Amino acid sequence: MTWLRSAEPGESKSEGQTPHRARGLERALLITGVAALGFNLRGAITSLPPVFPELQGSLHLSAATVSVLAATPVICFGVVSGFAASLSRRLGEERVLLAAIVALAAGLALRGAAPDALLFPGTVLAAAAIAVMNVLLSSLIKRRWPERAGLLIGLYVTALSVGAITASLVSVPLWNGTGGSVPLVLGWLAGPAALAALLWLPQLRHSSAAVPASSRAGSVPVPQRTHRVAVHRHPLAWQVTAFMGIQSLLYYAVLSWLPEILRDRGDSAGTAGDLLALMGAGNLAVSLIVPVVAQRMRAQHALIVPTVAAMAVGLAGTVYLPLGSAVVWVLILGAGQSAALSLAIFFPMARSPHAAAAASLSSLAQAVGYLLASAGPLEVGLLHSATGNWNVPLAVLFVLNGALLVAGLLAARSRTLPAAAAQADGGS
Repeated sequence: MTWLRSAEPGESKSEGQTPHRARGLERALLITGVAALGFNLRGAITSLPPVFPELQGSLHLSAATVSVLAATPVICFGVVSGFAASLSRRLGEERVLLAAIVALAAGLALRGAAPDALLFPGTVLAAAAIAVMNVLLSSLIKRRWPERAGLLIGLYVTALSVGAITASLVSVPLWNGTGGSVPLVLGWLAGPAALAALLWLPQLRHSSAAVPASSRAGSVPVPQRTHRVAVHRHPLAWQVTAFMGIQSLLYYAVLSWLPEILRDRGDSAGTAGDLLALMGAGNLAVSLIVPVVAQRMRAQHALIVPTVAAMAVGLAGTVYLPLGSAVVWVLILGAGQSAALSLAIFFPMARSPHAAAAASLSSLAQAVGYLLASAGPLEVGLLHSATGNWNVPLAVLFVLNGALLVAGLLAARSRTLPAAAAQADGGS
């Protein structure tokens, strides 16, 4: 069934139009499904940093191993993201997204069931599944409900933030309340992932392994999904990729190590976990607003400057100013991070002429971007181990904030990939 289109000439009303009530139900199910998937996109990652020291002791992990564990999800994002668009072309976005959420539930369950043997394999499987969902949700939104894409991306990012907050808040109380149960701390999020798989099932009726070419006059030709879209040939694609990569590097570096920085400054494990969750609350403050505002702008420069400033100022205040004021600074930091993520998700859709190009651009941005981002948690952890303090790794993060500003100003220009980007690249 084609999503929300009018009947074409020669096509019956029943074939071309969905009755109003059925359209409303389809929209409600789509919103529910996207929100359910979004809720599960960060919890597997944010649940661990508040209890890294406890897991390190219980599982007898070295500091270097914990650094690698922190970097593993982002490395997987980079490696797997490049395959997501290809899977979508062959099987259809809805089917691939269902397989991904099932794989996420399986990975979380496996690492909880046998932490000693399956901590890393389970994390890799879960992170690979998240990578696929990261890529395909934005292109699915562009295809299924383009006129409300900003709102739907906002709902998706909001659900993502709620999931991240929930996982951060639950980890320490769950650890303390169960007497240090490693299996529960590592595996409890398999439950919400399994529920999301059930909520996504109604979307399978919309799945298609091909994108039909539009017959409307003046429309941009849409390549078949059996072909790649050659977005990598255009500088704009690399500017979007740089913004995605640098904002992800900064987010995951802070996410992985902020609790330990705060604990080294004198906060308790519970307080550090609460502040990480509060950073997620800052995410919520702007997650619904930024994509909607961005969609109404031809260029998004006016959003880039305050976004990058909030990230830099929030991080500086959190790590250098008195701990009593950390509540304010982590909220500002979280708001900046959420705005950056919203724009990073929005740009592949906004800079693409059609959904197939959006999937390819999203795949490129996330594959290359997350490989770049994987250096963040690893770099911060290893620099801290080498120097014995946080000064050098934090200085590197502030320099990267400047690079994010440059990349963002380039990606925010009112441009889209040229018509040539719609031509098949000849691969599969």
